[in-house]
Amino acid sequence: MRIAAMWCTAILAAGSLGGMSPAWAQSHFPDQVFRSGFEALSGTPTSDADAARFLAQASFGATDAEIAHLRVVGYDGWLNEQFAAPASQQAPYLDWVMQLVCPGDDEYCNVVAEWTGTRAEIWAINALGTPDPSRNGALPTDQLRQRVAFALSEIFVVSNSNGTLAGQPWALASYYDMLVDDAFGNYRTLLEDVTKHPAMGVFLSSIQNQKADAEANIHPDENYAREINQLFSIGLVQLNLDGTPKLSGGQPIPTYGQATVRGFAAVFTGWNFNSFGCSVEYQDGVPLCCNNPDNEYQYFWCGPGEAEDPEWQLPMEPVEIWHDNTSSKQLLDYPGVALAGGVLPPNSAQAELTQALDNIFHHPNVGPFIGKQLIQRLVTSNPSPAYVQRVAQVFNDDGSAAHVRGNLRAVVRAILLDPEARVGHWQRYSSYGKLREPLLKLTQIWRALHARTLQGDPIRSNRISSLNTWPPLVDMIGQSPLQSPTVFNFFKPDFAPSGEMRGAGLVGPEFQILTDTTTTSLANTLFWEIFCNHVGNESCWGSDDPSVLLMNQNADAVIAEGDPAALVDRYNLLLMSGQMSPFMRNVLVTRLNQMLPADYDNLGLARVHEVLYLILTSPEYSIQK
Repeated sequence: MRIAAMWCTAILAAGSLGGMSPAWAQSHFPDQVFRSGFEALSGTPTSDADAARFLAQASFGATDAEIAHLRVVGYDGWLNEQFAAPASQQAPYLDWVMQLVCPGDDEYCNVVAEWTGTRAEIWAINALGTPDPSRNGALPTDQLRQRVAFALSEIFVVSNSNGTLAGQPWALASYYDMLVDDAFGNYRTLLEDVTKHPAMGVFLSSIQNQKADAEANIHPDENYAREINQLFSIGLVQLNLDGTPKLSGGQPIPTYGQATVRGFAAVFTGWNFNSFGCSVEYQDGVPLCCNNPDNEYQYFWCGPGEAEDPEWQLPMEPVEIWHDNTSSKQLLDYPGVALAGGVLPPNSAQAELTQALDNIFHHPNVGPFIGKQLIQRLVTSNPSPAYVQRVAQVFNDDGSAAHVRGNLRAVVRAILLDPEARVGHWQRYSSYGKLREPLLKLTQIWRALHARTLQGDPIRSNRISSLNTWPPLVDMIGQSPLQSPTVFNFFKPDFAPSGEMRGAGLVGPEFQILTDTTTTSLANTLFWEIFCNHVGNESCWGSDDPSVLLMNQNADAVIAEGDPAALVDRYNLLLMSGQMSPFMRNVLVTRLNQMLPADYDNLGLARVHEVLYLILTSPEYSIQK
C-alpha cells in the first residue's frame, strides 16, 4: 500500500533518533512548561500554535491570515466577529446556477436541478471561504456559523439517502440554510424549525401524517415521534447534569416508553407542505395539489407563482382535518413538567405542537444531551463530566439578566472557551481528542493551502462541473454533507471501537466510518488532491478543469527547496497546531533532506507533496488534540 511504503521509507531514512530517548522522541503530549499558568484562557492565544488549535475546533481549518488575526483580536473578539458575520446560504446559489445554465423553460433544467454536485459546490464555497460567483465573488466570512451548522447537521439528520429528497436539492439546501440561520439562535426555535421543515417531514415521514382511523386502517406515523426524543433532544435514558446516566438498582432509567411515542405521534398529525404562492383549491377542507389537482395526497413542491418551481416554501402548515384534536396525549413526564403528568389535552395542530415542543425543551436531559454532542463534534470525543456539566449549565441559563434557556450562542462560546477545550490536552492527554472526520481533513488542507478554482466559477460548457470528486465523495471517503445513510448520521455519538478504547470505557464516534475501504479510499483521495490538484499542474487528468479546487503549493515549494525543516514546522502549525512529536518531525525532516535535486524536476514541489501526504495519512495527525 502506498502510504505504508512511504512511511517505512521515511522512518528508515531517519535512522537514529539523535540521542533522544524513545519515550520522549515519540511523545505526542504538549509541553506544559512553556505556559506560565497566569494567562487567561479566554483571552488572547499565547502562541500561533494555540491560535491554530482553536481554529481547528471552531472553523474548517486554520490559515496564516486567520491565525494572525486571532492573535490580534483574541478569542472573545474573534467569537464576537463570527457571531456578527452575515450567514452564507446555499439556496440562492442554486437559484443562480439555474438562471445561468437554463434561463428559459428547458427540460434540461430539471436534470441540472437534481445534481448533488451543485449543492456540494456551495457547501464547499461557504465552508472554505472561497469566492462565491453567485455573489460577485464575495468571500463567505462566517466560519464558526458554518462549522456549527455542520455539527448540527450531524445531530438533526436529514439526508438525500431518502429517494424523494435525492431529487430535491432545494429541499436539502433550504434545510441546511435553516441550520445555518439557527446555529447561534435558541434551541427551542431550532427544534420547531426542524420539526416544521418539509425536508424533515419527508425524511422521517411526519408530513401528511394523519390521525388514527380504524376503518381506513390509518395509524399515526411514529418515526419523527421517536427520533425527536431519542436523537434530537433527550436520548433514551435519564441523565445527570454532567451527562452521566441516572441509575435505579444499578440500571439506567428510561426517559420515555411506547405510550409517549404514541402521544407525540398523535401530536404530529395534520402537517403538510406550505401552500404559499400556489393557486390552491380545497376539497373537504384538504388542499389539493397545485400541480396535480387530482391527487390530494401528492401535494406540491412549488414556489411563489410557479407550480413547477422546485423551491420549497417554509414552514409546513397545519391541515386540521388530518389532526387528532379529540384525544389527550401522553408526553414526557419529569419533575417540574408544566403539563400535569405530562398529559397534553386536545387542541389545534399548532397549539399542540407548541406545547409538545415546550415539553421536550424543558426536559432536564436536553442541556447535557445536546451540549455533549456539540462538544464531541467540535472539541473532544470524551469530555469529562465536569466539562459537560459546565456547558449544560449554560444551556439551562445563559447567565444574562434574562436567564435564557437554550441560547446556542452562549453554549458554543462556553464549549470553545472552557478550560478543558483550551488546555484539556495537557490535563487529560490519555483520553483527550477526537478522530478527524474525513471531510474535515479535506477542508483543512484546502484552507491551509488556499485552494481556489482557476476562474472561481463552477460553470463550464453550459453544464455544472462539481468540485473535484464531490458527487461520489461519500463513497470515496465515507462522508459528505447531508448524505448519511440513515437518521443516525455516519457515526453514532456513543460508538466505541473494539480494543483498548472500549476496554477503557472511551467512545470514538468517527471510528465507525474508519473501515478498511474508507481508510484506503481516503488515502487515495488525499494522494490525488496533493499530487495532482495544485496550481500549475498539467500532468493529471481533470486538473485543468476550471471548477476543480487547486491548492497553491508554489510558495511552500520555495521554502521546501531551501529549508525542509521550516516546511515541516509550517505544516506542523497549520495542520497539527504545533503538536507534532519530535520523533515524527525528525523522520520527516530527514526524509526531505534525502530527496536530491537530481531526482526531481522540481525538488521543492516534490518535497511539499511528500511531506503533505505523510502528515495527512499519519496516526498523529489523524487525532485532533
